[in-house]
Amino acid sequence: MLEASFLHLSDRHWQDGAVSVRPAWEVQEHGSATAWFNAWLAFPDGARVEVLAVVCEGRLSLEDVHAQPPLSPDDLAELADWIEGPLLEACGTAPCLLDDESPYASSYGSGRRARPAWPRGVEGRWLVAEEYLAAQRSGCDPVLAVMGATGHSRRKSLRLIAGARDEGLLGPRHARR
Repeated sequence: MLEASFLHLSDRHWQDGAVSVRPAWEVQEHGSATAWFNAWLAFPDGARVEVLAVVCEGRLSLEDVHAQPPLSPDDLAELADWIEGPLLEACGTAPCLLDDESPYASSYGSGRRARPAWPRGVEGRWLVAEEYLAAQRSGCDPVLAVMGATGHSRRKSLRLIAGARDEGLLGPRHARR
């Protein structure tokens, strides 16, 4: 019966939860800055998650997580998908993710976890390939660009990229000798 007391983020729909992110404080030292952000994920039934995230040298990590009811290990993994977009937008570490040229970038402006509609099948793999190649040409991280365009996690985006490679839309990962 312990299972019933967890939050179960994977069973919830993203439209039911509201994400809000605010800067907490910033420390500047030796020419670099470290910034902390408070993020809240709240649901109408009273369930909530509070996160303290830190950005240092372009890396985003979670320092503290409080949830009521508690998070299961699976929920903790799912939490990143819920707060990733709003957190990256608030701390400004993902300029390639929110590029104005991407037709899917406007989906992140609402303050909620917004996953844009993404076509399935061949059309979706073709769009993944286009996003990947455009990011490569502009010097951005192609995986982050696909993550931003699709709204999916890194793992899911890598699967989509692999599918585009399997279709022959992208070249092989490594040149064979």
